[in-house]
This record gives sequence, structure tokens and C-alpha cells, in this order.
Amino acid sequence: MAVPARLPVVLLWHMHQPQYRDALSGEFVLPWTYLHAIKDYTDMAAHLEDNPAARAVVNFTPLLIEQLEQIGASVDAHLTHGTPVPDPVLALLSSAPVPAQAAPRLALLNACLRAQRTNLIERFAPYVELAELAKVLGTPERIAYASDEYLHDLAVWYHLAWLGETVRRRSPLADTLARRGRGFSADERRELLSLIGTLVRDVIPRYRRLAVRGQCELSVTPYGHPIIPLLLDFNSAREALPATPLPAHPGYPGGMERAAWHVAEAVRVFTRAFGERPVGAWPAEGAISDATLTLLASHGFEWAASGEGVLRGTLENAGRGAAGALPEDRAYRLAGTALECFFRNDELSDRIGFTYATWRGDDAAHNLVNELARLAEVYADGEHAVLIALDGENAWEHYPFNGYYFLSALYQLLASHPRLELTTLKDYRARGLNVRTLPKVRAGSWVHGTLATWMGDADKNRAWDLLCDAKQAFDRVMSGTTLDEGQRAAAGRQLALCESSDWFWWFGDYNPAAAVSQFDELYRRQLAALYALLNLPAPAALARALSHGGGSAEHGGAMRRASA
Repeated sequence: MAVPARLPVVLLWHMHQPQYRDALSGEFVLPWTYLHAIKDYTDMAAHLEDNPAARAVVNFTPLLIEQLEQIGASVDAHLTHGTPVPDPVLALLSSAPVPAQAAPRLALLNACLRAQRTNLIERFAPYVELAELAKVLGTPERIAYASDEYLHDLAVWYHLAWLGETVRRRSPLADTLARRGRGFSADERRELLSLIGTLVRDVIPRYRRLAVRGQCELSVTPYGHPIIPLLLDFNSAREALPATPLPAHPGYPGGMERAAWHVAEAVRVFTRAFGERPVGAWPAEGAISDATLTLLASHGFEWAASGEGVLRGTLENAGRGAAGALPEDRAYRLAGTALECFFRNDELSDRIGFTYATWRGDDAAHNLVNELARLAEVYADGEHAVLIALDGENAWEHYPFNGYYFLSALYQLLASHPRLELTTLKDYRARGLNVRTLPKVRAGSWVHGTLATWMGDADKNRAWDLLCDAKQAFDRVMSGTTLDEGQRAAAGRQLALCESSDWFWWFGDYNPAAAVSQFDELYRRQLAALYALLNLPAPAALARALSHGGGSAEHGGAMRRASA
């Protein structure tokens, strides 16, 4: 009897952090880029390195690449030359004095508590003790009683808790500091800072080596993580939800030119960092449309991935429905292009993002592999593959031990399963696919197959109108001769930061109020920096909060978005 074909399984981990550096002050307002680097990006590389039979697609945003480089260089410059560390939380490990004023001391105390309570604080008794003291000391009236030594110890434990599980198990320094527990010296803090700098600097080289070994296929997102369909056409928001309220502006000025810039710049940054041109893309938030896919194809991309909801909406519009085998688990192509499209299996992807964190790691891994093995029986024709796609950073702090046991077991089980083939899209595509044609794609994202997360809410639409106003000002200045070539380039890059999807994601009362407020202020300061680069006064509207509030309070460190 013929041996049944193994079902190809592709894991796509999307690595993304928005620009947290304040363009006006040069300071990193939020620490999530380097914290996810020392925890999640490091652990995810280590799991692949530890299992040579494992395979994955890893998607990087250019903004993440650049921030990793900036932070790594800043730590190295401090250790070598004593220059300031631009992140105030990380600077608590440096030789810089702790601020004497009450407000910044209180801000630092609170920042060092932004960690998932069960897995990142309660795991360590000394950190719990410091966190309990913060309940007494962490008020404007009592912060003066918080000594520099207390804040330094709190900062050490904050960073120890955020270390990846593979680092914690292999680093003698991490073990020594954890055993000491308190009273950390300036030299010990400096050693921890040096370790953090090394981990951050090593992220890109580690994945580059994995790619050279064939374990990892690397892909990219357009430069500033913009929602390309909305840059091209505001009406794309109505393809899935016809009643969506739109901004006052009829569309984003010069959207096609800007979208093409983001795609071309992504290719440039990726190629510089990894030494080869990308052939695949995870468009920001998996947001696609006919025009978006055509744009990617015109820049030489060979594949793009999105969410199952987009495909299902597309098939429904075409009257094809979703009868029979799951429609997302195969390759498609937009008519008139050579670009192959793949769609994430939402059910299995979301189990990792939302469900398995409360399970035993090996039980969760077996459950997922059993579901895939069941699909292998359904897909006996050899024409299917399952794409599991989600963030490579946000879920793991909700898992015990940063998902160590789940990920270790998952890679081992998938790599050795007789009916499953853990592979990459590059290797899967190389065998020649029976690709189905889509005459048209209904614009949407991985989030419910719509674009409502970024447009339609009153606060989101006001944010778009501020961006459109700024783009019109940008165009007026660019049409003149007041800026030299370097100033024009700087303004264009700053505009790209303002075009990021992340600002619009956070507006809305369904997000934690503290996070909404932080991103609201950071967004308006990014716009103000653009006006400054254009030598124009910032509009008065940028001094007023856009948001009308947010949902219930939640620790800021998790920033737990949905799963992709």
C-alpha cells in the first residue's frame, strides 16, 4: 500500500513592535521592544536552535529591526563610553543617577511593576516582596521614602523576570543574581545591562543563521506597519462592513505613493539586515485587498499571508461558500497576479494565542498535534497545508515558564510525526502547488476579516483626520524648496512612523485605559515631530487627547493583543 502523504504544517511567527522612541525627546517611552527581545525573540530562536529538525517562518517588521539595532548600539555605547541609555527603565541598570524628583521616581517604580502577575512576578519571592512594598511606597506622598537601593533592586528583578526561559536556564549571571535576591551592586547591575545588550544585539544575527541553515524562512511587513488597504482607499473599510463610518477626509492623500514607499523601504531594510531579498510578506495585521496584493506583486513578492476571515468573506461574496474541506488550508492566487496567498487557520492559531496558556505545556502540544493529525486524514489528496500564524511575542508571558514546555514539545512532536510535515512556505511552494484563483479579494484583516479595528470608531477616525491634515502639510512643504535632501528624507521617515497601524489599534473603549492614554500621547507627539521637521507649528489639536477613555485597567507590560 502507498504511504499517505504527510500534511504540510507551517508555523508563521510575526515579530512586531511599533516605534516607541519619542521623536521629540529621543527617549524610548515604553520598554517593550527590548523586553520582548530578551524574552520572546531570544526564546523563539533558541527553540529552533535546540531542535534542528524544526522549521518555521519568522516575519520581522523593519521598525522592529531598526529599534533592536538602536537599543543594542545604545547599550554598547553606554558600556564603552558612558553615553546615556535612552530608555529610562533600562537606565536604572546603568551608572546614571536615579531622578531625585518625585514624579519620575514614581513613574519608574510603576514601570518596574508592569509584568504579568502570576508568571513574571509571583514566580520570584524577592520580586513579590518588592512589589508588596510598592503598595505602600508607590504614592506621590510616600515615594520620597523609596530609596535608590530599593528602586535599583526593583529594576533588577523586573529585568530578571522578563528574561527568556532559555536564558534563565543557561546564564550563570541570571542564576547568581536570582540567588542573591537583594542588595545588588552597581557592578552586578552593569553585568545585567551587558547581558541585555548582548541578547538584543544577537536577535537579528541568530535568525539570519537559522535562515542560512534552512530552518527558518524570513519574511517582512511593509516598513511602518501601515494598513495598506486603508492607505490606498478608505472605502476598503466598507467592503466587509458597508455601514462603517469613515473619516471626514475622503481618502489618504497620495496613498498609493506612500504605500509603495513602505513596501520598497521594507525590502531595503530587510535586505540590509538579513543579506537577502524577502520573497514573502505578512502585510500589517494580515490586511489585504486587491490593490494591496497587486502592489506587493509589483515589488517582486511571491507570497503573502492573511487571515481566514478574509478568505471566507471573499468566497461568500463570490457565492462559493465554504462547503467541504476547510477553505483556508490551501494556496490561492489573485487573478492577474503571480502572487500566492495563504490564509491562517484561525481555530488552531487562536488556540495557541488564547487557550493553551492555562493548560499543561505537553498536554497543549499533544492536543494541537492531534487536531493536525485529524486534518491529515481529511486532507488525503496532497493539495492542502495548514498555516498557523500568530504573534511571536505576546502570548508567552501568559504561559508558565514563557511557554517553554509547550514550544519544546510542539516542535519535537511536529518534527517527528509520521503524518505531519513541519515546513516553511518556501519549501512547500517549491514542490509546485495546485493554486486556486480568486477573481477578487474582499478587503479585510485577520481580525474578524474586517478593517474595523483601525477605522470606524469616532476616536480612530479623528486620528486618521489628524494624519490626513499632516500629510497635506507634508505635501505642501515637499512641493517647495525650503528643505534640503536630508531634511526631506527625515520628514518622509517620520511620516512613515505616523502612518503605523498601531496608533489606530489602541483607540477605542475596549482597550485598557492606561495603554490607550500612552498610545494617544505618543501618536500626537509623533505628529508634532513631523510638523517640527517640516518647520511648521503643530496644530492646537495635537495638545488635546483624542481618546475618550478606555476599558478596565490592566498591566501595561502585557500589551496583549489578539493572536497575530
